[in-house]
Amino acid sequence: MNTLSYKTVSANKNTVQKEWIVIDAENAVLGRLASAAAKMLRGKHKVNFTPHVDCGDNVIIVNAEKVTLSGTKLSTKQYVRHTGYPGGQRFTTPAEMLERKPEFVLEHAIRGMLPKNRLGRELFRNLHVHVGPEHNHQAQQPKEVNINTIKL
Repeated sequence: MNTLSYKTVSANKNTVQKEWIVIDAENAVLGRLASAAAKMLRGKHKVNFTPHVDCGDNVIIVNAEKVTLSGTKLSTKQYVRHTGYPGGQRFTTPAEMLERKPEFVLEHAIRGMLPKNRLGRELFRNLHVHVGPEHNHQAQQPKEVNINTIKL
């Protein structure tokens, strides 16, 4: 038998085929949308997935302000940040963040699902979240994807 046919082929920067994908967040549940976007950013939906290489797609999310949260998470969930001063811990709910910075809610959820290392920071740069139905990436000819119909 030819033992060369059993070699595992790892993707690298030169062999990766990156695409542009548009996801509409209107009436989408936050966690399900974030996990689908994180898988596409990571490249886990591709057959040549390599864990240590950026082989994912560029993801554009539109209508970020229309994302939904199930149950009472809109008022009970809390985002915690710290000002850096003693006693400077601040809490915010998703309802307040959707009014002030709607794209933060999606970005925060997706960032938490990516690796916590250099690769994760590089993958996060491939995410583009927009408020409203318009985006400025028409030149890349993005492909429209419905997260409810694809199997991830």
